[in-house]
Amino acid sequence: MLSTYYGHSDNIFCVAWSPDGSRIASAGRDNTVQVWDPQIGLCEHVFRGHADCLLTVAWSPDSRYLASGCTAGIIHVWDAGTGDILLTYHGHKRFVRSLSWSPDGKYIASGGDYGDSSVQVWSASTGEPIYTRTEQYRIFSVAWSPAGNRIASGAFDGTVQVWDALDGGNVFTYGRHEGPVYAVSWSPDHRYIVSGGQDTTIQVWSSLNGQTGSIYHGHTHPIKALGWSLDGQCIASAGDDTTLSVRSATTGEPIAVYRGHPFWVRTLSWSPDSMHIASASDASVQIWAW
Repeated sequence: MLSTYYGHSDNIFCVAWSPDGSRIASAGRDNTVQVWDPQIGLCEHVFRGHADCLLTVAWSPDSRYLASGCTAGIIHVWDAGTGDILLTYHGHKRFVRSLSWSPDGKYIASGGDYGDSSVQVWSASTGEPIYTRTEQYRIFSVAWSPAGNRIASGAFDGTVQVWDALDGGNVFTYGRHEGPVYAVSWSPDHRYIVSGGQDTTIQVWSSLNGQTGSIYHGHTHPIKALGWSLDGQCIASAGDDTTLSVRSATTGEPIAVYRGHPFWVRTLSWSPDSMHIASASDASVQIWAW
């Protein structure tokens, strides 16, 4: 571990490294979004505007804006430099579990968990809804393809659905997990998707047709967070067994295991240079080099 960031007063449920590498955002049960400099570990901003527990935070592709979602179904879009709320989206009924920006920064996909069970795609600048999907029960993870043409979502029903980002039309459903799917992530070349969940497996499969490529084992409890490094070489995974593992994306061979978290790991995020990982288990964010 390189450093630990303390600033939240309660558990952190989401961390996100900015695409330009200069900042990390974290959010959780204390209802705040905190933005800090990973080089020196100092908090630059504390954004207050949510009245309920935060479950997800996501950077815009140009690192100028942040989107955050909470258990009340509210999503704020912030100016990451000033902390001003630029837009509030009210489309969800309850828990907003996951957020993902389109690669061009024009749209946001948001996934609703308990009490909502919808994926909604809407304009990041106006809040105008584009379409809503309700084909899955309790959405845990939403991820926009790096190519921009498709979106994937993992859900409580054990499926990952992949659909056309433009009109919401279903492309295919991946259903090889035995239990809820808590996390999905695209490969940087958008050819593959990795997913993990209750069954403790890491599954890598084709984003074109859903054909399973590899299934990796190693975790002893459900996987809650996944991330494909931006250089395409590694996959990181973490979850209820308190460990964070890094393995080769091509062979599945373990490269490193980090055991510094005291409780189950809720979230992880790769740095853009693929050299560091930010993760959270309690009220602190830990940064480590694998």
